Amino acid sequence: MPIERETMAYKIITQPSVEPVTLAEAKDHCRVDGTELDALFSGVIIPAARQSAEHEMGRALCTQTRELVLDAFPADFVLEGAPIQSLVSIKYLDSAGIEQTLDPQDVILDNDSEPGYLSLNYGKGWPETYDVPNAVRVRYICGYGNAGDVPAAIKAWMLLAIGTMAAQAETMTTKQATALPDRFWHRLLDPFKVYQ
Repeated sequence: MPIERETMAYKIITQPSVEPVTLAEAKDHCRVDGTELDALFSGVIIPAARQSAEHEMGRALCTQTRELVLDAFPADFVLEGAPIQSLVSIKYLDSAGIEQTLDPQDVILDNDSEPGYLSLNYGKGWPETYDVPNAVRVRYICGYGNAGDVPAAIKAWMLLAIGTMAAQAETMTTKQATALPDRFWHRLLDPFKVYQ
């Protein structure tokens, strides 16, 4: 019996190798000396600030690899995590259930648009897929690049988030943290939001 659902999911395959804000920048902003909080900053607070910024804007900051998983080929693919750098692969289960890799010449990557799009090249058609969930996987690289490529306003937002989380580090461990400040500083991210 054919599946009737149309689902898609985005997965991060390779996390960024660097953060937009360094440990030294975070500690300087928070006026923290010594190394006793380094693990908390590096392992929790800085990555949490980046992930929050990425979620708020619908974009990727430092270079990372993501994968879009779908049940079948749509007319066009929307690729989250702008800016999109490049396409890695399009893999799918063919009508016999055998994994195949689509020829990259069959598609056009629009990485000027935000979000990015992946469309069929002229005269090409999507192949038939096996009738199972998650039959199509599109892997791509996204993000601005290195930390120095991330816009200053986004880094400023991250530093505000980092400072707020660091100030509440003690209450965070007792599960009594208060809410982060409201929209006045979130507006730093507004020019970078990706709308679909």
